[in-house]
This record gives sequence, C-alpha cells and structure tokens, in this order.
Amino acid sequence: MSSASPSPGGVRRIELRGHILDSGIFNRVLGILTDHERAAYVIEEFDSGRTKDDPSYARLSVDAADAAYLDELIDKLRESGAEVIDEGDAAVEPAPADGVLPDDFYATTNFPTEVRENGIWIPVDNPEMDCAIVLDDGGAITVPGYDIKRGDCVVVGHQGVKVTVPQRARRKAVFEFMASAVSSEKPRHALLGELARELLAVRASGKRILLVGGPAIIHTGAGPYLAELIRDGYITAIFAGNALAVHDIESQFFGTSLGVNLEDAFPAEEGHVHHLRTVNRLRAVGGIRNAIDRGMLREGVMYEAYRKDIPVVLCGSIRDDGPIPEVITDIVECQRAMRHYVPEIGMALMVCTLLHSVAVGNLLPATCKTVSVDINPASVTKLTDRGSIQTLGIVMDASSFLRELTLAIQAAHAETTGAGAG
Repeated sequence: MSSASPSPGGVRRIELRGHILDSGIFNRVLGILTDHERAAYVIEEFDSGRTKDDPSYARLSVDAADAAYLDELIDKLRESGAEVIDEGDAAVEPAPADGVLPDDFYATTNFPTEVRENGIWIPVDNPEMDCAIVLDDGGAITVPGYDIKRGDCVVVGHQGVKVTVPQRARRKAVFEFMASAVSSEKPRHALLGELARELLAVRASGKRILLVGGPAIIHTGAGPYLAELIRDGYITAIFAGNALAVHDIESQFFGTSLGVNLEDAFPAEEGHVHHLRTVNRLRAVGGIRNAIDRGMLREGVMYEAYRKDIPVVLCGSIRDDGPIPEVITDIVECQRAMRHYVPEIGMALMVCTLLHSVAVGNLLPATCKTVSVDINPASVTKLTDRGSIQTLGIVMDASSFLRELTLAIQAAHAETTGAGAG
C-alpha cells in the first residue's frame, strides 16, 4: 500500500464490489496502481466477507500530481471494474458533423456500461467495443463513429460512466474456468460435453446460436455436420464470407472443395475452375435462393440455412472470386448487417476463420458466450488479445470439432430428455 498527501492533480475515490477476490478484480486494480508509479493510493476500507458466499468490498483513494495522468489511470481502473465515488453526471458534447465525433469522446468497451444523467444511472444499450455513447430521450446507446449524426449528444470524458466487469461464477463453469489458457491438451470430451449443455441452455432461453465460419469447414469435410446442426436447430445464424458459401455449394455441384474431391482428397480433373463455375451458375440464376427454388441446390450448409430461414450474413473481401449475389461488398454495410442481429445472439461459435472472428468479436458484448476454434493456437488467442476476453479457446480442426460437438449435443439432449421423463 502506498500513501501520499493530496496533490495538485486531485484525489479520486474508487469502490470495488462483489466477489472481487475470486474474480481477480482486486488484484488487477492493485496491479494497475502499482504500475503507475506517478500515482499513490490508500486502501481506506476493505471487507472480505465472512463466508465464501458473501460479497467483498474495498474503497481506495487515488491521487496524482498530473490531472491528465490521473484521468488516464482512473479510466484503466474503470475498465477493470472499479466504480468512481461521488462523481457528477456524464458530460456530453454535440457531434460537429455527420460521421465525426467530439475530440474527447468516450471510447466504449464491450462490458455492461451505465452513464449518469440527472443523478440517475442509465444502462447503455448494446454494449460494443470501440464505439461512442449517445444520449437521446432519456436513453443511452452505443453508436459507431460512421453512424453519428451532426448534433448527436455524445458522452465525452470519463465522468459519469460506470463499467461492470463480469465476475467469475462460484460454480465451476466452462466459460469461467477453461477460457484462461489455450491448449491442445485440454480434456476435450468433458469440455465439449459442457459446451453442448451451455448451447442447449442458450437455445432454451430463446437466444440465437451464431456460427462464424471459414471455408476450412468445407475443405475438411465438416460441411455435413454443420448442415445437420442447422437442420436440427442448433445453429440459428451464420456470419461468413464468400468462400464458405461458394465452396459449400461447389461441393454440392461438383463433389469438390477448391477443386479437391471430398471423397478421396485427390485433386479433380479441371477442379481448379469448379469454384469459378459455381460462382457463375449462382450469378446466372440470381443467387442461392433461386438456385434452391429451381432445384439446382438440394443439400449442404447454405441449403439448410435458407430452408430454415435463419439469418445469413455473407461479407466480402478483396480476395473474393465473383462474388456471389448475396455477398455484401461494402464493409460498413457488412458491419451494420451483422450488428442488426447482435442483440439476438446468446452464443457465438467461431470456427477456423481468424479475421472474420475478430471482426464479429468486436461487435459482441462481453456477456455473449464466445468459442474460438482453430488448429492454430495463435489464431485462437488472437480473439482474446483483441479484447474479447469472454472467449473460450479450443485447439481443434473444424471437422473434429463439429463432429464431436454434434455427438456431445446428442448426448446432452438425451440427458435432458431422460431427466424430464424420470
């Protein structure tokens, strides 16, 4: 513990509440304070509770000679779950132009956030990282910079903003205890069994289960497993790129994925043009829906998704061939299309698509259970590194993951049915 007399920069008091020891919030806050050597702190009050179920409480005073330095430090402490005591309402400034924020706008996290207006704390709708907060008609919402309109009341600075960092549950749960480290040596059977039970719980709650998928799903022969999960109602939204859709439909038209036979893994004769012929056929008939209606497409991931009428958002990139008609090529419109469904999503499975996973992860609140699957451990950790700390990392290939998840869901469903019958 450090102490010092009040300095010209000012003194701020913070509070920590909840299971701050178990969740690591108290240690994180002390670590931040220790790293900022130009600031001093005093632990004015601390109560650890009398039993393991009691919440803990801590109040600390923090001061620094430099006001800007102190503001920056307080901002970091907020992001770790600290609440600032006795501060006023949030400050706002009008946006100077369409798509332009005030210079000192508050940059959001994906944690649950509140802002104080007229002495009342108001929850911010749709928490999302790297956005601004706009106050309007007694409400608050995150808005990306490009959707800001001139005159919007934008929260500036850090006063009157409260961030709640989700705390670890007492019960051993897969997303609290397995998300900390990425390893190919995790007990997969137990892990996927728990994941399947979580997925069933999310579905029962009425929330969507999102699959963010890359073309490796098709290349590795996992397409039929994904199609089955969609058909049976376990995947209820898909975000992907041009490649997943094209190679899925190529596999139905030609039995290949990127020109390789899915039956024997050997390149097909003239197979290198199969994906181009697939794109051409879809463009000729006007897209996937028309191909289904004409009887050209009778199976596969896209077939099942369109037949179930679940949200499918296909976002383009500079690498795309074609693309097929359904692909959105404007990246801002892609974000808007995905963001439209974010409030409906309760779980996101991100399978073998690094860049798309990071893009979607940036849109999801920290309360959304997120799973990142890739054969490359570095790809799995990237999502957490970019701020999606709620992510559970699993090092597996797409085919093994979707096959074993399908079996785990069937087992979990049987357990539930058996329990209900008994």
